[in-house]
Amino acid sequence: MQILLINPPNSGRSIPEEEFGIDSIKMIFRGEPLALEVLAGNLENHDVALADLKADPDSLAQYLESQKPDMIGITGVTCEANAILDIAKGIKKRFSGEKKLPIIVVGGHHASCDPEYFNTRFIDYIILGIGKKSFRQLVDGIEKNKPTHLIPGVAKTNSPSPLSFIPRTYTNDDIVDTKPPRYDLVKAHRDKYVMSGVGGKIGFVSTAFGCTHRCFFCSIPNISGGKYISHSIDAGIRDMKLLDGIELIRFVDANTFGDIALAEKFAVRLIESGLNKKIVADVRADTIVKNPHLIELWKQAGLVSVVIGFEEIDDGRLQKFNKKSSNTCNITAMKILKEIGIKVIGDFIISPDYTIENFENLTQFIASHTIDLPVPSILTPIPGTPLYQQLKDQIKIHNLDYYTFSNAVIPTKLDTKTFYTYYSDLMKMLHQHIKN
Repeated sequence: MQILLINPPNSGRSIPEEEFGIDSIKMIFRGEPLALEVLAGNLENHDVALADLKADPDSLAQYLESQKPDMIGITGVTCEANAILDIAKGIKKRFSGEKKLPIIVVGGHHASCDPEYFNTRFIDYIILGIGKKSFRQLVDGIEKNKPTHLIPGVAKTNSPSPLSFIPRTYTNDDIVDTKPPRYDLVKAHRDKYVMSGVGGKIGFVSTAFGCTHRCFFCSIPNISGGKYISHSIDAGIRDMKLLDGIELIRFVDANTFGDIALAEKFAVRLIESGLNKKIVADVRADTIVKNPHLIELWKQAGLVSVVIGFEEIDDGRLQKFNKKSSNTCNITAMKILKEIGIKVIGDFIISPDYTIENFENLTQFIASHTIDLPVPSILTPIPGTPLYQQLKDQIKIHNLDYYTFSNAVIPTKLDTKTFYTYYSDLMKMLHQHIKN
C-alpha cells in the first residue's frame, strides 16, 4: 500500500498581532514530526512517504503531482485542527473525479481529545491515542478487506451520526518497541530542526508515553489512557544512535524519569555506551527534589537542560490546576539543577484573570531566579481536558486557530491590549534569553 503521512504547516493565529500590532508572541513549532516517523516505523512492507509542511510547505503539492497514495495519515495539535480539515478537503477534491479516493486518517492530540471534530465526510478514520499499533492494524484490515470497526482506538467517521468505537486499553505492546522511527524520511530537512536557546540541530527521541498525574490543563492522559508506558533502554539507545551526527537529543516525553528505577538503569547504560550526546528532558520538580542523585547520574549521561512545568508561582493557583506541586518545590528543584550544572527551562502559565500585579510578580520571580529559558504561555482550555469542562461556558473564542497558547480564548480581567502588552513583555524576556 502507498501511504503518505502529513505534518501540517505552521498554523494558528494571533490576536495581539492582528488587533494590536504586537509581534513578539506567536510561537512556531520547529521540531521534527516524530509521531509520524514512529508510525512509519511500524509500516514495513509498505511504500511510505512523509510530507513535513512545516519544513517544506510545497512538499504535499509536489508529491501529489506525481503520486496518488492509497492512504493518507495526518496528525496535529488543536491549533492545527482546521488546517488538517483543509488538507483533507483539498485532497478529496483533487481526486474527486476518480473511482477510488485516498483513504484519509487523522490522529494526534486533538483527534484524541475531541474526535467528533473530525467526524466529517472529508475524513474516513480517526485514530485515538497512541497510534503506532492501531494504525498498522487499520492498514492491515483495509488491505485485507477485513472489518475495521473492532479495532480498539479506531473510529470510522459516520457524520452526521456520532462516532462509535472501542476504547483502547494500552499496554507496552502498543508502542511496538522493536520498530524504530523512520528518521530517514525527514533527512532532507534535518538542518531545519533546531531548539533555540539550547543548541543547534536537534533530534527527537521518545523514552516513554503518558503521565500518571492529571493536571487539569493537560491533554496527555487522553493520549495514553492515563497510563505511563516506558520504552526499553535498548530502544532508547538504538534511537539515539540512529540520529547519527546529531549532538543534541530532545526526549519528548511528557514526564521523563516517571519510572525512577528504569531511569537509573538507563543512565548507567548511556554512560557505558560512550554515546556522548547532549540531552534535554521534561522532568517534574518533585521528581528532582526527591531524587537529586538521579539527576547527578543523568548529568554524567549527558543531561544538559531540564524543562520544568513550574506553571505558577502561587500555590493556590497550582492547587486549582491539580498540579500536586508547590512553589517551594519548584524553587528547590531549580537550586538542585543549578548546583549540578544543568540549565533550567521553565514553563509558566499566564491566566486570563491576571492583574498587573500578577504580571509584575511573575516578571520579578523570573528575573530573580536562575531560569535560563522562561517560556510563558496563556492558559488555554483544550477540548477534552478537565480545564475545558470547567471553563467551557466562559469561552468566547471558539475558532481553534487561536488555540496556540498565546491567545486568551476566555475574557481577560485586564483590558485586552494591556493584557497582551504585559504578556508580550514576558515573551521578550524569552527572546532575550534565546539571543544570549
